[in-house]
Amino acid sequence: MEKLLYSIGEVAGLLGENTSAIRFWTNSFEKFIKPRRNNKGNRQYTAEDIETLRCVRILLRDDGLTIEGASRRLAEDRKAVSGRAKALDGLRAIRAELVEVRKSL
Repeated sequence: MEKLLYSIGEVAGLLGENTSAIRFWTNSFEKFIKPRRNNKGNRQYTAEDIETLRCVRILLRDDGLTIEGASRRLAEDRKAVSGRAKALDGLRAIRAELVEVRKSL
């Protein structure tokens, strides 16, 4: 069963980023990413927040967009960006599996 809320450390691990990048992106894209806070004030992310962060990572890291450009792209066509992010993640997983198969040969 999928968790309802994830800590910033868990999100960073899922995305392969460090927590400072997640924190910076959360602050930079607060129109799209709205984590809850627990009693201690720690951020807690939903699955939707993680999907948005995955899109942000692709727009910034892979496409080389600026914060403003990535924000504009998300606002214009979030669904297309999300579909592309899922496709790229799937391709990365396939590549990792193929690398493992090649190592075992």
